[in-house]
Parts: sequence; C-alpha cells; structure tokens
Amino acid sequence: MRTTLTIDDNIARQLKAIVHRSGKSFKAVVNEALRAGIENNRIAAAARPYRLEPVAMGEVVGPFDLDKALRLADQLEDEEVAREIQLRK
Repeated sequence: MRTTLTIDDNIARQLKAIVHRSGKSFKAVVNEALRAGIENNRIAAAARPYRLEPVAMGEVVGPFDLDKALRLADQLEDEEVAREIQLRK
C-alpha cells in the first residue's frame, strides 16, 4: 500500500542512520520499525495488571508491633542519633 507520511525530523535522522548502518532500504527500515512498535503495543496490551493480595502479618511477637514498622524504625534511628551525640561529648 502506498501512503504519504510526515515523519518528525529527529525520527527521520534515526531511520536514515539505521539505513546507513544496515544497508537496508528506507522502506524496509520504516516497515520494521512500525512492526516492532505494533508488536510492542500488542505485548503491553496483553500484559495483565499487577495485583497484590494483602496478607495478615500475624500476631505481635515480643514488644514490637510489625504493623508499626516505620514508627519502630524512626524510634531506633532517634535512639542511635542520641547515642552518637552522647559519645561526642
């Protein structure tokens, strides 16, 4: 099929560089690029959305509530900073 396309200058330069390196015709390079783009789109459309199933973290073990892990990390970091300050004195 014959058709007229307007190709962005930077894309045309890239296509011509591929033509030069590969020794293929401009038509062949454009068709390969279009096929690759269409195939890539098909693969992306076929990909299933990522789903994460939540799970319970279990019972609290010891003095640490794992549901509050960030709070625990902050507390441990604060204690370490305070310890380092004490060592500098």
